[in-house]
Amino acid sequence: MSYVAKELSKQNKILLSFCSFLIPVLIWCAVSYLPFIWHPQVQITEAGSVSYFQVDSRVEKAVFYSEAQNAVNQGLAPPQGKLVNPIYLPAPHEVAKALVTAFTTPPVQDNAPWFHQSLWHSIKLVFIAFFISSLIGLPLGILCGFSSKISLLTEPFVEFFRYLPAPAFGALAVAILGINDAPKIAIIVIGTLFQQILIIANTTRLVDRSLIEAGFTLGTNKIKSLFYVVIPAALPEIYRNLRVLLGWAWTYLIVAELIGSTSGITWFITQQARYQNFENVFAAILIIGLVGLICDMVLMRLGQRLFKWKAGAH
Repeated sequence: MSYVAKELSKQNKILLSFCSFLIPVLIWCAVSYLPFIWHPQVQITEAGSVSYFQVDSRVEKAVFYSEAQNAVNQGLAPPQGKLVNPIYLPAPHEVAKALVTAFTTPPVQDNAPWFHQSLWHSIKLVFIAFFISSLIGLPLGILCGFSSKISLLTEPFVEFFRYLPAPAFGALAVAILGINDAPKIAIIVIGTLFQQILIIANTTRLVDRSLIEAGFTLGTNKIKSLFYVVIPAALPEIYRNLRVLLGWAWTYLIVAELIGSTSGITWFITQQARYQNFENVFAAILIIGLVGLICDMVLMRLGQRLFKWKAGAH
């Protein structure tokens, strides 16, 4: 008996999308609030007779229980504590609070940027770098997919270069471009450009050959075939690929901003981790994901409007 896949209703789509976020949050809550799942440390509430225990410090359970048992055996006051997770794993309510306070708390250093300034700086870097990458990669990828000669002239080197790790060019980028934003942009461009050329070239090659042959039958030439047949046919999938590649640009941003950075979201994360404010670290990471998700949803809606004629656009 065969089953035909049915289109899900709008309510079911919303419910499943909501559950895709709810399930990880529930797992996080279980790990944070249920001691029997994973609470490997004890937070000291009373040091008792143990001289090196300090109130609010965290020790491994085995150490705590050993010291408590020794104190009881010697007739001394045992330490008191509660089961907790390591400091690098804050609970959801702590991160939720940090999501608000990150925007309202002034920076520790007087000349340091606020969180929203760091976030905006990073967003600008990503989109500037991705625009430059697309300005080169989009037309070159289409030409590689359309012309076998251009493909053979370009893609072997691109295939080689895409295996070179973009962060390895960090020192060279700083030496040539200085320590401001230029080397960061360069690293993001290097990390996305060569992948973009290959992906767009492969997408262009997937255009139905019968459409191209039909164009030649109607009297078109090669240049007109490129602009009036190949590009319009490939454009919806190219647009979808660019949405995916934009996510790669965010990935390379974190690496790029480690280079002599005193601004940007990575600088904020590094500073907060240094002071062990891990709830702020998690909040910043979540905000990056939220910004990326919002951008992708906006681009998806835009694509649905631009390519209404494309089957499956909605």
